[in-house]
Amino acid sequence: MAVDDFVMTIDDEEVVETQDEDTAPQTKRKRGDEELNPAFTFNVGSVMTHGNSVWDFTAAKDMMKKSDQGDIDEIIARKRKARAQAMVKKVMDVESDGEGVKDMDEEDEFYSANSGSDEGEEQENEDEDDDEEVIASDDEDLAVDGFGGGAASDDEEPDGEDAEEKEAMSDSGDGDEDEEDDEVDGAMSDDQSEESEEETELEKERKRAYFAPEDDQPTETHESFASMNLSRPILKGLAHVGFIQPTAIQAKTIPLALLGKDICGGAVTGSGKTAAFIVPILERLLYRPRSTAATRVLILCPTRELAIQVHSVAVKLASFTDMTFCLCVGGLSLKVQEQELKQRPDAVIATPGRLIDHIRNSSGFSTDHIEILVMDEADRMLEDGFADELGEIIKNTPKSRQTMLFSATMTDNVDSLIRMSLNRPVRLMIDKVSQASSKLVQEFVRIRQHREPDRPAVLLALVTKTFKKRTIIFFRSKAAAHQMKILFGLCGLNAAELHGNLTQEQRLDALEKFRDGNVDFLLATDLASRGLDIKGIETVINFNMPQQFAQYLHRVGRTARAGRNGRSVTLVGEADRKLLKLAVKSSPSSQIKHRLVPADLIGKFRAKVDDLTEDVKAVLQEEKEERALRQAEMEVKKSENMMEHQDEIFSRPARTWFQSEKDKKKAAKAADPSKPARDKMSGLSRAKRRRLESLKDIDAETQATQSKAIRSAKKSSLPAKLNATKNSDLVNAGLKHIREKMEKAKKRNKFKNVGFKMDLADSGKSGAVGLASKVNKQKKVSGKQGKQGKKGNKVKGRARR
Repeated sequence: MAVDDFVMTIDDEEVVETQDEDTAPQTKRKRGDEELNPAFTFNVGSVMTHGNSVWDFTAAKDMMKKSDQGDIDEIIARKRKARAQAMVKKVMDVESDGEGVKDMDEEDEFYSANSGSDEGEEQENEDEDDDEEVIASDDEDLAVDGFGGGAASDDEEPDGEDAEEKEAMSDSGDGDEDEEDDEVDGAMSDDQSEESEEETELEKERKRAYFAPEDDQPTETHESFASMNLSRPILKGLAHVGFIQPTAIQAKTIPLALLGKDICGGAVTGSGKTAAFIVPILERLLYRPRSTAATRVLILCPTRELAIQVHSVAVKLASFTDMTFCLCVGGLSLKVQEQELKQRPDAVIATPGRLIDHIRNSSGFSTDHIEILVMDEADRMLEDGFADELGEIIKNTPKSRQTMLFSATMTDNVDSLIRMSLNRPVRLMIDKVSQASSKLVQEFVRIRQHREPDRPAVLLALVTKTFKKRTIIFFRSKAAAHQMKILFGLCGLNAAELHGNLTQEQRLDALEKFRDGNVDFLLATDLASRGLDIKGIETVINFNMPQQFAQYLHRVGRTARAGRNGRSVTLVGEADRKLLKLAVKSSPSSQIKHRLVPADLIGKFRAKVDDLTEDVKAVLQEEKEERALRQAEMEVKKSENMMEHQDEIFSRPARTWFQSEKDKKKAAKAADPSKPARDKMSGLSRAKRRRLESLKDIDAETQATQSKAIRSAKKSSLPAKLNATKNSDLVNAGLKHIREKMEKAKKRNKFKNVGFKMDLADSGKSGAVGLASKVNKQKKVSGKQGKQGKKGNKVKGRARR
């Protein structure tokens, strides 16, 4: 399929921007003499597209509350300015001007703002190109040295510096143990593959019974949207956003969705899954009954940014219809959303938490009339973290609905899908589940165990010398992304951050800056790994390998979208071998590269990072103080509002939730599978792990032996019992025999003749009471006799002694 099928009608935004009307000669021409603009193209429906992005944040910004959250960039700028002034003062104090200027130039290359003459910039670019060639010349197929997983060949052995470094890193004898472990792992993987094949046969039977047969799928292929019998307003909307020819997932999904069938769809990232479910929804809503307004469509997304993007795409595709959409996500004004929901929009696009809040607390809104339920990134929403919320939503929607699930790593596990109450869903898996885009080149940078602290230096070397723009960098934690944002700012690199610690306004602002090219780097957590479609992303860098391979596919799927080329660079540690094996095996060898960063370059940037460590701490401290000040001001404002509007605030009904606080904590813990429980063995090599386990076993055996010896010593040191004689065993046996005989006699005398008397008893109330009193007297008498007998036995026993 051609690349042009997926891009805008005006292919490149830069072409549009280069047409400067102010500099163009202003000459008057007669009508009919104008030359045809070579960038002009006709579309279906006579709608001309523009070079802007398909999605924007207009609707989200209208619902946003403006707030002063401070600006980290201002703090970084002040710190850089103070550092530059300190450098100038240092140079002026140096007696030798030559050495001082030289030192200043070296520092200025990294810290100062990008300014100066064109000649200086050209010289700097030439120097960077030289370093870039050094790095690029080392690109080769991923070396098979045990670290690469042996995906290509198991016979090759490491040689050269790689082997020497491996021997230097390992202790005596550890190398042989590692080789044995690799052989054992290989054997285990073979056994597991055989077991999985057996399980697959059983699973296939369940899937045949659960999914609709493949014969029900239409065999007709659609090469254009016009052949799908779509309405003219829908075709005009498709042309407006630049969709000309359907992708594979769109060509198969749209006809089936128009028939009302349940669908489980999977395709690689950037294949147009959003339009695949939006187009049939719009077509069906065109023929909705207009006599009664009702919300008939519900689209669920796992993140706010993805929901905002889906809402924007839906609004633009429906720009030539009268359909209404409502965006319900956290971080936006709750009151504005309530007002829109009261008007009963045709479709609601929401995140699960905010949707449940509206279902329980917003008057006039319900999901009783939902006819179509769509879940984007469904595999994420089927995980344990969303299980309770998803169950609550499914419970509040009609069972007769149409359900469509889509994801790049869509699961077809029956156990996961069965709780969605699907009705013989059609399975549409266009690509393999664990496969990246065919246009993606995956590069891996090996980080040895003793080089883990050099990760920031390696990252700075990559972004400064090679990947200088349109790059997303993923981190495992929010703190790491924020600290790297400060480090980038101190180094003069233009970057924005995107993670959960930011307000919704800051998150959207960061996305907008990166989309518009105002910043070169986007430092993000996995919040931005799913669904976001930003045009022109050239590179994705993984500062850490994610915990799951599916998450890795979603990360690298931010580039190489819609038939375009892309590149991913991943810093891989010793603990990431399994995921590296999966990445190597799931992609052709031509797409896998091993990138080597020169050691002297890493050393240079390591020194820079060490020099900036104190500045980073100072920025974090200043930010913390400003945040505390804003928090205090907010508390004061809140107290003033409480005093002024107390009656109104307390008159509002309390908002309810379907979970208790305990259930919330449990769900939050299950929602984060990327943080497995760590123990003492985490992060250790196989040899060290085995050594510690053997020592642990020895300690357990030693402890058991010691405890046994202690118990026997205590037992032997106990004093003898009082009145202990040689015939004590015989006496005890005789007493036991006497007690048994007395117990038997007691049971025979108890309730004697009671059954006969009850048979002859008066059925009246007085007779029953009289009989009950006689029985109680007999119980007391027998009890006294038993006690006297016991006392007599005790006396006899004493006399015998």
